[in-house]
Amino acid sequence: MRVIIVGGGFAGLKLARLLNNKKGIDITLLDKYNFHQFQPLFYQVATAGLDASNISFPLRKVFQKSKNIRIRLAEVQKIDSKENKIVTDIGIFEYDYLVLATGANTNFFGNELLQKHAFPMKSTVEALQIRHRLIQNLEDALLLQNKHEIEKLLSIVVVGGGPTGVEVSGSLAEMKKYVLPKDYPEIDFSLMKIYLLEGTDKTLASMSNKSSMHSLQYLQKLGVDVYLNSILESYDGQKVRLKNGIEIPTNTVIWAAGIKGNVPNGIENTIITRGNRIKVDRQNKVLHQQNIFALGDVAYMETTLYPNGHPQVANVAINQAKNLAKNILLLQKNDSNLLEFEYKDKGSMATVGRNLAVVDFQKPALHFKGFIAWYIWMGLHLFLLVGVKNRIQVFINWIYNYLTYDQNLRLIFKEFYKPKST
Repeated sequence: MRVIIVGGGFAGLKLARLLNNKKGIDITLLDKYNFHQFQPLFYQVATAGLDASNISFPLRKVFQKSKNIRIRLAEVQKIDSKENKIVTDIGIFEYDYLVLATGANTNFFGNELLQKHAFPMKSTVEALQIRHRLIQNLEDALLLQNKHEIEKLLSIVVVGGGPTGVEVSGSLAEMKKYVLPKDYPEIDFSLMKIYLLEGTDKTLASMSNKSSMHSLQYLQKLGVDVYLNSILESYDGQKVRLKNGIEIPTNTVIWAAGIKGNVPNGIENTIITRGNRIKVDRQNKVLHQQNIFALGDVAYMETTLYPNGHPQVANVAINQAKNLAKNILLLQKNDSNLLEFEYKDKGSMATVGRNLAVVDFQKPALHFKGFIAWYIWMGLHLFLLVGVKNRIQVFINWIYNYLTYDQNLRLIFKEFYKPKST
């Protein structure tokens, strides 16, 4: 059985590991990167809390002892479902079963100016670009005298009050308070403003009301200016304008307000739904197809519990991969009684800063905040990281940061850094 998996994220990697060394199954894993990226901690790379290598793990190292998995660095150009072929930039691959685990990318909702000037954070490279921009702004601020120009250079606007926006805002606020004044004693950091814009009436809208309330309190405690019911209308690289007329001078906007699925060419337009996701049945099979599956962020599955599709989180992707692995083994035995997927939400969490986090458990219904929630958040993220070495390095970094309020990762690599045009 020839199986092609496109994408080495949470879903693709989990599926490949579950089918590793299964006799009679030949797997090709395609990805444009040669490493797995741990997306929940991108914001810590962006704010110099962790090194990029701490949250990345080489795909080939995962499968060093594998007898049935081949890895190829490739970008998909087109799927030819009639011929059971997939066209890539390195050649054509044939398959018996194709699994799309291509994840999601930043959704700018068609705003070209915003896409040109704002910083997304959906890859390790993008997180590093944010880090370099922030540090370069500090260096440039040393050369300025005008307070208004300094404030515009230092101020940061984060758009989106979900977990990513809340976490990056809190981390930036802690940098401003504890770290940057030691590096740049010449700068008046009262001029540095951290803004968080959210279009609804609360932060962490997908979590409980308690979590939303506590996260807002934590952000305000750290000095973040939170604007609720505020929608960004335009950004030209120099000034953010909200629909209510408020203007915020800044040359750094971090966009965490929306994602869209990475749908390869060759998928019928009629089965692509909102959020650029592919409609699948309860077995994650792409509609109108017999041997193509979609997992994770790119898959849209309607169930009784989730009539509008599942949340685009790692736990959904991982559990869909587990279910599909069982079904592929059934297909190998010519058993057509495939298992249907049902997501059991165990809870959600977000961290705002040191000792400041919120956790919601579904069954039993429990809510935690503060240090206990922060401890739970750290434990789960360490557990989900790929590789023992990465877990140890991240844990050591967190302990060091907790004790010293500092990290040694504020580096600018001139060859790498390419600033957004302003």
